[in-house]
Amino acid sequence: MCGIVGIVAKSHVNQDIFDALTFLQHRGQDAAGMVTCNDGRFYLRKDNGMVRDVFRTRHMQRLIGNMGIGHVRYPTAGSSSAAEAQPFYVNSPYGIALAHNGNLTNANEIAESIFKADLRHINTNSDSEVLLNVLAHELQRLGQLVPRAEDIFYAVSQLHRRCRGGYAVLAMITGHGIVGIRDPHGIRPLCYGVRHTDTGPEYMVASESVALDAAGYQLVRDIEPGEAIYINAEGEVFTKQCAENPQLIPCLFEYVYLARPDSVMDGVSVYKARLKAGEFLAKQILEEWPEHDIDVVIPIPDTSRTAATELASMLGVKQREGFIKNRYIGRTFIMPGQQQRKKSVRQKLNPIELEFRDKNVLLVDDSVVRGTTSQQIIEMAREMGARKVYFASAAPAVRYPNVYGIDMPSATELVAHGRTDDEVGVEIGADRMIYLRLDNLIKSTQGGDIKIDQFDCSVFDGKYITGDIDDAYLARLEQARNDDEMNKKNADLVDTATATNMQSKM
Repeated sequence: MCGIVGIVAKSHVNQDIFDALTFLQHRGQDAAGMVTCNDGRFYLRKDNGMVRDVFRTRHMQRLIGNMGIGHVRYPTAGSSSAAEAQPFYVNSPYGIALAHNGNLTNANEIAESIFKADLRHINTNSDSEVLLNVLAHELQRLGQLVPRAEDIFYAVSQLHRRCRGGYAVLAMITGHGIVGIRDPHGIRPLCYGVRHTDTGPEYMVASESVALDAAGYQLVRDIEPGEAIYINAEGEVFTKQCAENPQLIPCLFEYVYLARPDSVMDGVSVYKARLKAGEFLAKQILEEWPEHDIDVVIPIPDTSRTAATELASMLGVKQREGFIKNRYIGRTFIMPGQQQRKKSVRQKLNPIELEFRDKNVLLVDDSVVRGTTSQQIIEMAREMGARKVYFASAAPAVRYPNVYGIDMPSATELVAHGRTDDEVGVEIGADRMIYLRLDNLIKSTQGGDIKIDQFDCSVFDGKYITGDIDDAYLARLEQARNDDEMNKKNADLVDTATATNMQSKM
């Protein structure tokens, strides 16, 4: 999960890209980057950290130009080093910068072909750099001094043939324009909007519509699966379907957790979808546990609040804010390293004893992944004097890894993997565990302006829609995503940097 934004305007775009990235900060807190273009030159700033920390006044003053792209990253199985912050850049042909949200499932295979057949060098472990070199190679093969829209669309069609997985991509071609690309299944989101000014229309392409809203752009529509959009430096817009068999199958977990509630994705209001999830969850409780003794419903801030509000209303039970959130702590789900996640939970949430003492409490969260956060929250509720602590998830049990760009850990780290719902409840210390059924989550997310017949539900049902995921792939993924392995890699990086630093002082 990452956030991307690109703008073609009539004046400098640095401030609007900065503002858009802050509205997409929930999609990645590990690194941020921006590249702008002015008079045929790129101006780049990227580094590890939050948007507000990466871009200082001195950086913004250098990021000149009327078009640019930006990125916020959180790491998946790869390194979280500053070298892998985006956008990436190649100078041939034209000069191309690229930012990417998602994951290629055949990145290793493509990287090998890029080296052996395309004679291009990959400098990092990032599949975003793989995408960049595929696009650059396909454009270079055409040999056009000035790329036309049809050249770009042909290159994108070739990219779709070579690349598999979930990806939303923004690429900027020096002095020419910005290209937006969405994978043939539409797994990862991408939309575009327009802002009318006295000097003409300006355009933004972004991961979520909330980024458009913040800068006064009006949402035009989502980029369709397999489609590419090209906005040239003069502000002309070209679109074309570039995939052979596109089919809209967006990631269901986007609506559960990843997206902001004030976004609209593929015609579906994220806020409304979460309201309906709470409604269906309440109906399940009334059907399966009509004699419940819940005294109060307490949401886990922030993404579960919408579902909890509707759930409490339908149960006829009061809702209270039992936890106060420290806004300066990042999202624990996307923090690398189990120790850092454990430490951050109690720093992030502080309970109000008044709302727990001598009550039967139903805690509501958007989902349960590793179970670490849920376990500690339940412990806090008991410490505050709760008689009983029930736990409800506004999503089904997460039992399988994600391969399309969400850092779901290895299967053995998922608390629900190989466990029943009741066993999960015992593991996290709840008196009762309640999951929203998958069919109800799907129904809660359908019914928008665009008909969505199918979702990528792989984290819930283990069915990978690209059809190229087997046990061997998942075994490699588990090894790469194992927390112990990641911690060892990070420790090795620290040791290497320390040794290098010591040698430089000798």
